[in-house]
Amino acid sequence: MTVEAVSVADIEAAAQRIAGQVLDTPCVESRTLSEIVGAQVFLKFENLQFTASFKERGALNKLAAMVAAGEPVKGVIAASAGNHAQGVAHHAQRLGLRAVIVMPVTTPMVKVERTRGFAAEVVLHGETFDEARDEALRLAAAQGLTFVHPFDDPLVIAGQGTIGLEMLRAQPTIDTLVIAVGGGGLISGIATAARAIRPGIRIIGVQTARFPAMVNAVKGTSHPQGTGTIAEGIAVGQPGRITREIIGRLVDDLVLVDEGDIEQAVLMLLEIEKTLVEGAGAAGLAAMLKEPARYAGRKVGLVLCGGNIDPMLLSALIERGMARAGRLARIRVGARDTPGVLARITTIVAEAGANIDEVHHQRAFSTLAAQNVEVELVLQTRNQAHVAAVVAALQSAGFAAQSY
Repeated sequence: MTVEAVSVADIEAAAQRIAGQVLDTPCVESRTLSEIVGAQVFLKFENLQFTASFKERGALNKLAAMVAAGEPVKGVIAASAGNHAQGVAHHAQRLGLRAVIVMPVTTPMVKVERTRGFAAEVVLHGETFDEARDEALRLAAAQGLTFVHPFDDPLVIAGQGTIGLEMLRAQPTIDTLVIAVGGGGLISGIATAARAIRPGIRIIGVQTARFPAMVNAVKGTSHPQGTGTIAEGIAVGQPGRITREIIGRLVDDLVLVDEGDIEQAVLMLLEIEKTLVEGAGAAGLAAMLKEPARYAGRKVGLVLCGGNIDPMLLSALIERGMARAGRLARIRVGARDTPGVLARITTIVAEAGANIDEVHHQRAFSTLAAQNVEVELVLQTRNQAHVAAVVAALQSAGFAAQSY
């Protein structure tokens, strides 16, 4: 299969095939993010799709083409960490096809339950996508099911490419696209469409540093692979054959972002744009936050490719982000263990304008003298300067206080 396996004509045909069955999602400028990063930033809200991900475009194009071909289909099977699974399951249900989905056992439960909600038969197998894929291929052969690849399929790639058509139709001045890369289906489709419409457009792919398979394959590097990431939607250990060829030809560069970059981007989109994205959906913004000078003055299109984040993970990200920003702080206070000392400490904290979340009054597990007590406080504060002011107020009152 060569790069000619997918053309802009294929993508235009996919757009007609899926029209009215998926959303033509908004692609609008974020003025606040533009000010922060020093570039004009346009966001494509694919997290507003019914399954909260772009993946249903490619899945629908594949399934609809199969049905239109008139060949008998016993059912379809897919391997996915969640978003492709939901896309296949949802549209298989709509088209009256049996769907079996193999998901890694590490898949967030919100994605597993949502997939089951589309009447799919869910099989949890393996720790990684690659292990789930191998099991799906085994079941496909055993049960006569048609395997729907999440990215290495021309019809799937063409379906994802419809995003590129929509973005450049809505915002024709975009001169740079920064797109998340896992197996490469999304960026392959978008790059094929974008290069046909605007040959000079700059296209950057983004992978998490913990799963750099496509970067290694295209650039010939040997970055080590990790075992987990908050961007599980792009945690692919083996890049596609078709997508690798397309990316090598049409994409200008591939970059890596760290977990902290992704966390920051998720929280900024939540707080600034009031939109919820999963880790993979924030990868493009993470790249801009990591290297703002690279995109300075450009008109950049980002795809918020998914919004299926586990609620417990989101809660942890919010708390971690608040701690980094100084809006949630821990303070340790040492004092003589006398009546009223805790009241004095909490009064000083209140007068300094902080709100107490938690108090731990520690005697047994302290290294202080036996007649002393250690009080650990978790506080809601405004910023790092406010944390320092609270500590200073406690110290001025004679307490041994420090943030940690």
